[in-house]
Amino acid sequence: MKKILAFILCLWAFTATAAKPRHQYVKLETGMGTCIIKLYNETPLHRDNFIKLVKKHVFDGTLFHRVISNFMIQGGDPDSKNAMPGAMLGEGDLGYTVPAEFRDSLFHKKGVLAAARDDNPEKASSASQFYLVQGKKFTDEQLNSVETNRLKAKIPDWQRAIYKSIGGTPHLDRTYTVYGEVVKGLEMVDSIAVTPIGANDRPVTDIKMTVTVLKRREARRLEKELKKLSLITKL
Repeated sequence: MKKILAFILCLWAFTATAAKPRHQYVKLETGMGTCIIKLYNETPLHRDNFIKLVKKHVFDGTLFHRVISNFMIQGGDPDSKNAMPGAMLGEGDLGYTVPAEFRDSLFHKKGVLAAARDDNPEKASSASQFYLVQGKKFTDEQLNSVETNRLKAKIPDWQRAIYKSIGGTPHLDRTYTVYGEVVKGLEMVDSIAVTPIGANDRPVTDIKMTVTVLKRREARRLEKELKKLSLITKL
């Protein structure tokens, strides 16, 4: 009987582990489309803070309040909920910051999620404000200039290849924490990035968001879908 019970417990543990997704994902919905964002395990402080805020519905009803084509779309300002038309936004916060988590393997390619911040010397991130990168494609000459004038460091060849083929904002690397990326629905970022804007780069028409955490079952299904797509792409 003890052996049977031990076997059942081992089987249950294996099944529970196998059913656990490798990453956590959130769904970001707007009137201009929906995207799914994978949060990086390499940046646990930002990942856990973002999930906490999503579960508390902090982002629901907030705006993408700053939009710059070929650069990024920024949101998460708690003061943007019910903001008056034309009001300047971007100064709202939650009263705390998240320590910077710079990782050489995480960079500002198109579609990444990164934390906004003020000019604090520690480069700590805003608790809630974030941006999604649209960016643009770069040439080798332009990347050389970014290395010399902004980064004061070399951009690895494999990252160069992505900046040249997919695009991004390399001048922000090692300065703002990257902690996730859009894995589905990247067209939403492109759509918002070209929306008409007014003063302070705020969209003329409010773009509200709702953010939810994908359930374990949904996350596992998504990872299977992404894995299958990756295998097809490599053929």
